Amino acid sequence: MTYPTTARPSLVLVHGTGSTGLGSWGPVLDALRQHFTVLAPDLPGSGSAPLPDGPLHLDLLADHVVAAAHDAGIDEFALAGTSLGAAVAVRTATRHPERVRSLALVVGFVRPRPTLDLALRVWAGLAAARAPETGAFLAGLTFAEPYFAALPREAREAIVTAFGTVSGPGVEAQIAAARFVDVAEDLALITVPTLVVSATGDRFVAPEHSHELVQALPHAGLVEMPGGHAAMLEDPGPAGEALVEFLAEQGRSSAPTT
Repeated sequence: MTYPTTARPSLVLVHGTGSTGLGSWGPVLDALRQHFTVLAPDLPGSGSAPLPDGPLHLDLLADHVVAAAHDAGIDEFALAGTSLGAAVAVRTATRHPERVRSLALVVGFVRPRPTLDLALRVWAGLAAARAPETGAFLAGLTFAEPYFAALPREAREAIVTAFGTVSGPGVEAQIAAARFVDVAEDLALITVPTLVVSATGDRFVAPEHSHELVQALPHAGLVEMPGGHAAMLEDPGPAGEALVEFLAEQGRSSAPTT
């Protein structure tokens, strides 16, 4: 999905497991579109993007992102990824360094730490069985407790119902890809300025994952925002502001001088 804006730097957004470009990034798109030409492609298995033959892996996903940018007429871009999309963004930056000018990693991870791996294993089993408990499981991990508890019961049940529809071969393939993510060797190769955004109440991808990213990246800063794994949905303001400030500053510093 492309959101064109003339004469502005390009920004490519990579979504998380079982989501879509619009699903992950929709709450902050308006803020980002004020400063960038935004492309939010769907990864294979999401939206209208078909699954390839064979399993998904980071090289394939990184190439998919670059191909989507190329098809949209975008050669160089800032790149932001959330959750699984953060790992895809890291691999894109090392596999296609000539394309990526700056990097933002939102609630991302180097590799699944034990609790994240357990959550992905449970999700994989629920998704494969089309279990009715899938929605409750995902909703419980995705939102911060204060936010979810403050919602009316009807709103909570609507979220559970919606999350219960996150299933199918594409979701299962993306979960499998997430479980085998390991970008530890990529991180030392990242040469572009990088922002890591952590959600302090994240019960899916715990903040320790973001701290691990920052410690391994040569040129990274950390911003902590309140909320859970879906902090951009709970309150898009902090994430949108952090992304705009960082990416706009990098765009100004890399602009050619005359």
